[in-house]
Amino acid sequence: MTSPPSLCIGTRGSPLALAQTHMVRDSLMRAHGGSESDFPVEIIRTTGDQIQDRPLSESGGKGLFTKELDSALIAGTIDLAVHSSKDLPTHLPSEIIIAGYLPREDARDAWISRGGLALDALPAGAVVGTASLRRAAQVKRRRPDLVTTLLRGNVETRLKKVENGEIDATLLAVAGLKRLGLADRATALLSLEEFPPACGQGAIGLTRRAGDDATRDLLAPLFDEATGFALIAERAFLAALDGSCRTPIAGHAQVHGAELSFVGEVLRADGAEAYVVRRRGLAIDAALIGADAGKEILLRLPHGVAGLM
Repeated sequence: MTSPPSLCIGTRGSPLALAQTHMVRDSLMRAHGGSESDFPVEIIRTTGDQIQDRPLSESGGKGLFTKELDSALIAGTIDLAVHSSKDLPTHLPSEIIIAGYLPREDARDAWISRGGLALDALPAGAVVGTASLRRAAQVKRRRPDLVTTLLRGNVETRLKKVENGEIDATLLAVAGLKRLGLADRATALLSLEEFPPACGQGAIGLTRRAGDDATRDLLAPLFDEATGFALIAERAFLAALDGSCRTPIAGHAQVHGAELSFVGEVLRADGAEAYVVRRRGLAIDAALIGADAGKEILLRLPHGVAGLM
């Protein structure tokens, strides 16, 4: 009898990160048999988890959620790392590649407010907390009379600050709420058209060492082709813009059969300006579609992406 494979899984330690990691481990057990002990979990605290008092854009950007996991992969301490795909930086170390993505969950943002008030119903001067420059800019574009403030911490911490009245409202990924069993806490789900999400939102991505063919083969049954094409387009859009968490950027692709549709948005930090681009084409041309959309945005920006900060 062939013994089940063994892979060590690296993850951040937040409740959401662990919930996503358990999804990955369950998928591995369904695909290959074995038990939880065959797929041990290594919790790695990242720099991004430790910074709670300032925006990550002031401290180095999204790579702060991945660099310790990258180091563990390169050192061979872990065999794969689990990520919320929107946290993956545009450029990874040469020793690491994105192995693929699990089927995407709902990519929308959820609106959570005290008293169940909709965004349009909040009184002037109400405070919306978020760690996302994109979400803050999208809120300010629709309601420039609201105040946005930094809100860090895990999902439960952010929800509690709304409940306690420290802030009036916040926005969180629907996918995260669902994975934590907290979807009923949403006041409303925001449309993809009016509030396009962060590139990669709702998708769990796995990274592995380049050249590790054994891990590649074990992970292959977990991945969803449509999600892969969508994320290729979204990440190509980011790459064309040289996008990071220092600029409010949204991007979302959807695959229907062989076709792919894409919408991208770049905003000024205060929401006063927004540039939107749309593309359609074949899913197999995902990288070209995303890159072309990013180049169009750049041509329309009078002072480049940096001029919107």
